[in-house]
Amino acid sequence: MTLSFSPRLLRRVIALFLFGFAVRANALAQEAGGQQGQSSEQSKPGDSGEQENTSGDIAAVPNRPTFASTAEMVQLGVFEIEYGLEAADGHQNINGLLKWGAVKNLELWFLNNPIERDAGTAGLGDSGAGFKYKLFPQKKARPTLSFLYVATIPTARPQLGAGAVQHLAQFLVSKDFGKHHFDVNEGVQFVGRPGTSGFDRRYFSALSYFHPIRGKWGYTAEIAGYSRASAANPATMTILVAPTYNLSSRLVFDGGVYVGAYGSLPRVTFFFGLTYSFADLYHRHHASRTP
Repeated sequence: MTLSFSPRLLRRVIALFLFGFAVRANALAQEAGGQQGQSSEQSKPGDSGEQENTSGDIAAVPNRPTFASTAEMVQLGVFEIEYGLEAADGHQNINGLLKWGAVKNLELWFLNNPIERDAGTAGLGDSGAGFKYKLFPQKKARPTLSFLYVATIPTARPQLGAGAVQHLAQFLVSKDFGKHHFDVNEGVQFVGRPGTSGFDRRYFSALSYFHPIRGKWGYTAEIAGYSRASAANPATMTILVAPTYNLSSRLVFDGGVYVGAYGSLPRVTFFFGLTYSFADLYHRHHASRTP
C-alpha cells in the first residue's frame, strides 16, 4: 500500500507534534521532580471518574484512541485536550477534542479537525460542539451511565466534510472488572442532506476494552461501526488495536492502527495522539490545603 502524503504537509505536522511533545514532556519532568510519592501505576479511564478533585491531583480521562467514548468524566473544573494524527492511503488529518468539566457531572465538548486531506484535496475539516452528562456513577455491580450529544458543524469544504449539519446522541456505559475496563456506546446520528432539507438516520455501536500491561503501559482494542444511512453513507465497521503510555497522570500517549473491515473506508489507518489535562480552572485544590 502506498500512502499519498504531501511531503511539505507531513513535515509540518510532524514538526508540530514533536515540538509540542517536547515542551510538555520537559514541563512535566520539572513538575515531577518536585513531587513525592506519585503513583507510577497505569491508570484506567475509570480511575478518576468518581474522584473529587480535593487533593489537587489531576488525572487524564482519555476518550482516545477509540471511536467509543468513555462514560467517565474529567474532574470538576479541569480543562483537557485530545489531539491526534491519522494517516492512510489517500487520507490524512489532525483531529482534536477540547473538554471542560464545567459543573458536576457535566462535560462541555468542542471538536475540530484543523487539517484534513482526502484524495489529494487538503484544507480545514469539520468542527463540532456538544456535552456529556453523567446520569449515575459506577457502584458495585452498576456501571457508569452517561449521555452524549454532539452537533457537527460543516466548516470543511464538501469534498472534505459532511457538507451539512449532523446530530449525534449516544448512551455511554463504562464498567471495571478488576483491571479490565469496558466501554459500550449505543446511539443514533441524524445526517443532514447537503443541498436539501431533511436528515438521514444511522445507528452507531461500539465495544472497547482496556487493560494495563506493565508499569505505565496499557493496551486497548475495539470493534465499532455505523449502520447504513443512505447510498452516500453506507454501513461501516472498524477494528482497532493500540498500546497506550502514561507519561504522567496528566499526560497519556497512544498509537496504533484500525482496519476498515467493512464499508468505504481506507483498508488500514495508522494513528498517534495524546490526552493532556492542563489545569483545574477553578483552582479548588488551593482551598483544600491545610495551613
